[in-house]
Amino acid sequence: MAKLPYIQVLRACAALSIVVLHAQYDAGLMAARLGWQFRPFQHIPWAAGVDVFFVISGFIIVHASRNLFEAPGAGKVFLARRAARVVPLYWTATTLYLAVALVSPDVLNRMILEPGFVIASYLFVPLARPDGVVQPLYSLGWTLNYEMYFYLLFALIIMLPMRRAVIGLTAGLAAAAVLGSLLALPQPLAFWANPIVLEFAFGMALALVKAEGLVLSRSVRAALVAGGLMLLLGAAQADLPRFVAFGVPASLFVAAAALGPDRVRPATRLTQAAGALGDASYALYLIHPFVIRAGREVLVRSGLASVIGPWGYVALAVVGAVVASLAVFRWYERPVTDWVRQRLAPAKLRLA
Repeated sequence: MAKLPYIQVLRACAALSIVVLHAQYDAGLMAARLGWQFRPFQHIPWAAGVDVFFVISGFIIVHASRNLFEAPGAGKVFLARRAARVVPLYWTATTLYLAVALVSPDVLNRMILEPGFVIASYLFVPLARPDGVVQPLYSLGWTLNYEMYFYLLFALIIMLPMRRAVIGLTAGLAAAAVLGSLLALPQPLAFWANPIVLEFAFGMALALVKAEGLVLSRSVRAALVAGGLMLLLGAAQADLPRFVAFGVPASLFVAAAALGPDRVRPATRLTQAAGALGDASYALYLIHPFVIRAGREVLVRSGLASVIGPWGYVALAVVGAVVASLAVFRWYERPVTDWVRQRLAPAKLRLA
């Protein structure tokens, strides 16, 4: 399947927004240690990068599975592909986090090492920590807990025709969200019933529309981006559910990126660079906390923090995370993913 270049650019933007969010948080911690004043830039809802990822995921899963719908054994092939894509790097990051927690817990913001909780973290089972927050050992994995839940449900309906599968899964996600809003469900059911899962449905709907042949003009797609930005910037002042405040603008961005003509203009150096970072966006999402926190400790202990200041640290942290993610993607994530995928996917259903 050919890549959608603007979706890759959007992946890069989404991942960078999360990196900027966390870099500012750590800059605040560094400033507090050094007695500085630091006010993060909060006029942009940086956390919405996660919602963009969820909508993209819903879109890509349907779009990339067009040849799998109704195929015998498609569910197993789909799960094998997703496991190969998601599991190795996440398990690596979780193991590295666990090692740091055991060797140098003072470097981390928290440490939770109860064996059952650690095992559940590796298995993508959402459980509440002792403080009541439902997050895995490596806290960024909360998004992957939702992703794996979505993948499992999708694998159950992929034997249906595409339209019926998308409509059925959308109805199921919506019903679960309604049920979760009406009842006090136990974990992990309450986690899975969070309305944020509807963002996957938004993406699936866009993939269905694309499969029907809808192509938007450049001016319409530009209007979608502009409208999404206005809605997103206004979300900070509006008391709306997250799947509305962030999910709707994210859907507009994905629509603009995905519903253009298949033949796009020759890539510029900027779009090529953004596309390369989009390829490495999963690595960027998972490894950036290690880079950010390691950089913070080096700067504070070396005295260089006083030279560059908190915003200089934010800039260095973002650049360092980008460089590290590109290296991890090229020399670890991509070869490991290919190796695992070749061993998990049945040969007869290794479809493009």
